[in-house]
Amino acid sequence: MNEIKKVLICGIGAIGSIYADKISRYDNANLKILVDKDRLEKYQKNPKIFNGYELKLNYILPDNTDFKADLIMIATKYDGLFDAVKNIKNFVKEDTIILSLLNGITSENILAEKYGFRHIIHSYFVGHSAMRDGNNITFDGKGDIIFGVQNPEITDLNDEKILENFFNKTKISYKIPDDIKRSMWLKFLLNVSSNQTSAILGKTFGQMQNSVKFRKLLENIMLEVIAIAKKEGVKNTNSLLEDAFKVFDTMCAEGKTSMLQDIEAGRKTEVEMFAGTVIELGEKYNIPTPYNKVLKEMIEILED
Repeated sequence: MNEIKKVLICGIGAIGSIYADKISRYDNANLKILVDKDRLEKYQKNPKIFNGYELKLNYILPDNTDFKADLIMIATKYDGLFDAVKNIKNFVKEDTIILSLLNGITSENILAEKYGFRHIIHSYFVGHSAMRDGNNITFDGKGDIIFGVQNPEITDLNDEKILENFFNKTKISYKIPDDIKRSMWLKFLLNVSSNQTSAILGKTFGQMQNSVKFRKLLENIMLEVIAIAKKEGVKNTNSLLEDAFKVFDTMCAEGKTSMLQDIEAGRKTEVEMFAGTVIELGEKYNIPTPYNKVLKEMIEILED
C-alpha cells in the first residue's frame, strides 16, 4: 500500500470524534465508524455533536464484510479495547495500518497478539482535553497525534511515511519523535499522576498546577513510574520528571482530565491501564508502588 484512502475508526468518544470530524471533512465517503447495534440505534436517534455541529458519519457493524480499511484508528476506552480487537477483524487486510490512540503503554501489545506488529504503529494523543457531555463534544483544536515505529525490525518503517502523508492531506496535527518509546512513557507519567489524582480530588488542571502540595504528590507518583521505566529500557529517564512537568504546565487551566470526566459521568475509568499496569510491573521488577496501590483502591471505590 502506498496511500491511505479507506479509514475505519473504532470509538467516537472525546478523542475519536476529533478525528472523525477531521477525516470526514476530507473524504466522508471513505470513512466508516465501527459500532455495535445498540450504539448504531443510539447515534441514529441522537447524533454526535462536535463543537456545535452534527457529525454526519457512516456507521458500520462488525459483521460487515464489504469494507477493507487501509487505516484503522482505535479510540475506545481501555475497557472497550478487547471488543475492538475482535470487532475490527473483518476490516483488516494484509497491509492495514493499525493506530491505537488509547492512553497507556499496553494497547499495541494487546492488538499485536491478534494482528502482529508488522503494521501496528505506536501512538498516542496529547493536547488539551476534549470535553464530553453526553453526545456533545467540545474541543479547542490544540492537540497532536504522536506516533512512530518503535522497532523497525518488526514493524514496516514505510508505514510511518504513509501515515504522515495522510495526516498532511487531512490536516491532522502530528509529531514524530526521535524516540517513540520514551515519548509514550512520558505521556504515561502524566496520565498515571494527574488523571488519577484529579479523578479522586475533583480538580481541574489549573487547580493542580497552582498547588505546591499537589505538585509534590504528582512527583511522588511519577517517581514510582520512572523507576519501572528504567527497568523497561526507557532511555534518558533522568529527565523524564522535568519533561513531564513541562507538558503538564501547558495544559488548559479550565480543562479536566478524561478520568475526572468519567467519574463525574458515572463511566468506567481506565484505572486498570494506569495504576493496574504500574502495580503489575512493580511486582515484576520488585519495585514498591504504594501510591498507585492507594490510587487504584480509591478510584475503584468511586466507580462502585
